[in-house]
Amino acid sequence: MTETKPWYLSRTIWASLITIATAGGGLFGLPLAGLDNGALTDTLLQAITAISGLVAIFGRLDAKSRIG
Repeated sequence: MTETKPWYLSRTIWASLITIATAGGGLFGLPLAGLDNGALTDTLLQAITAISGLVAIFGRLDAKSRIG
């Protein structure tokens, strides 16, 4: 494994963050019994992918210089 990627593209990081969030929510009394962590992680990754695509498009449209 020699390729690198940003931390926010790591499924392991997102799954860990979801696990921490659901455990913390349980401590504060939120009803999380039927929550599927895998599905939640996939949904968040899809949302982040869509948002990053929009940022890239609008960033390019707003750019003042050409890509070389």
